[in-house]
Amino acid sequence: MVLSRCWSCLGLGYVLLSVSVVLNPTLEQGGRAALFCVVLLILYEAQTSVTSTDDLDFRHHNYKEMRQCPNITRIYNIGKSSQGLKMYAMEISDNPGEHETGEPEFRYTAGLHGNEALGRELLLLLMQFLCKEYNDDNPRVRRLVEGVRIHLVPSLNPDAYELAFEMVRHKRISPNTEGYDIFQNFPDLNSLLWGAEDRGWVPRIVPNHHIPLPDNLATETKAIISWMERTPFVLGANLQGGEKLVAYPFDMQRPPISVRPFHEKATPDDAMFRWLAMSYAHSHLTMADTYRGSCHGDDITGGQGIANRASWKPVVGSMNDFSYLHTNCFELSVFLGCDKFPHESELPLEWENNREALLSFIEQVNRGIKGVVRDTEGNPLSNATITVEGIRHDVRTALGGDYWRLLNPGEYRVTAKAEGHTPQTRLCMVGYDSGATPCSFTLAKSNWDRKVLGWQKVRANVTNRM
Repeated sequence: MVLSRCWSCLGLGYVLLSVSVVLNPTLEQGGRAALFCVVLLILYEAQTSVTSTDDLDFRHHNYKEMRQCPNITRIYNIGKSSQGLKMYAMEISDNPGEHETGEPEFRYTAGLHGNEALGRELLLLLMQFLCKEYNDDNPRVRRLVEGVRIHLVPSLNPDAYELAFEMVRHKRISPNTEGYDIFQNFPDLNSLLWGAEDRGWVPRIVPNHHIPLPDNLATETKAIISWMERTPFVLGANLQGGEKLVAYPFDMQRPPISVRPFHEKATPDDAMFRWLAMSYAHSHLTMADTYRGSCHGDDITGGQGIANRASWKPVVGSMNDFSYLHTNCFELSVFLGCDKFPHESELPLEWENNREALLSFIEQVNRGIKGVVRDTEGNPLSNATITVEGIRHDVRTALGGDYWRLLNPGEYRVTAKAEGHTPQTRLCMVGYDSGATPCSFTLAKSNWDRKVLGWQKVRANVTNRM
């Protein structure tokens, strides 16, 4: 970034906000990673200040709180941008650096568009808040940190910050240096799935989940996909700007669009997605307010603060649709407000507006059922398929055989299937109490597999006697 450009703006009605766009990992004693900031200059137009009830650093983000939490934090790199900049993530967990069997994984991401500063700021403040409240023995934060592995990525488009000066002036969406809008640069798996459905190929030939990938992706997109694939995320949200609502999938309209333009395209998990969207919007202080909730004259959400993206502003190849169709993760877009570049003095108010929503949404990761799929000898079965009767979308088990399936309260017939094993079906109840309902499976070897195994043992015995 050309710093002289930014310094020259200080006399033009702008103030300087020093933000860590790149989170610089530095090892402390014992090898733990701690946060230190690498300065990025973000400019905001001067406005009046607002106070917050939380004792957080809303100006410089020097991460003093982060350095006090090396036992629950880890900084890691999810990949590099097309210009070679690292894309850093902060992990917050009571056992950082390791997936714990039975513990769900959650992610918040921001900075998909370089001109959207508020989402990045809120994630930096959330880092501070979780660290401070954990050290202060806040029981709610303790439950989150000890029961969920939380990943926060303030910038998924680091190259865009080279254009910070122009973006502040023109407030336009900033693609990466390869010319892609990263949010819409994911493979279009919707068309593949819907075409297969029209031919009757689902699920025998084409699965309704974890659909294979095509080529030709942006560098950042490849890094994000690799991160998604190696981490068993259950729930996530990307923070954007320009509107005030939560958008849920599908984001793409199903052809023929000319018949019913801008109609809603629901996923098989539509009821669950609506609940997730409402959990954020209705916990936000103004998002579901009919009079203040929309950025435009007409409230497209009907006072609910949520919208199906396909019926609002449909896009092809979105991060949300891809996440749902290629991984286990349910992903939504949170549009934080009309002003993508609020002045730093407004950050306390924006934090107050979003704090409860940010926490409440993380807590939804424990909604539904969870369990472990094992064989009769107690070995975990990875890549086993979990099918819920009546919902045409499956999930898979992680390496440790554990799974999580987001579901609303109700009674469900759930089947676990694994190659070489006999499927098992169970009746699983989801109540209204917090916490996912345990629903584990033990799969026996299939008859054919047992016969093959028996012949292998006989052959081994004969060979040993020779």
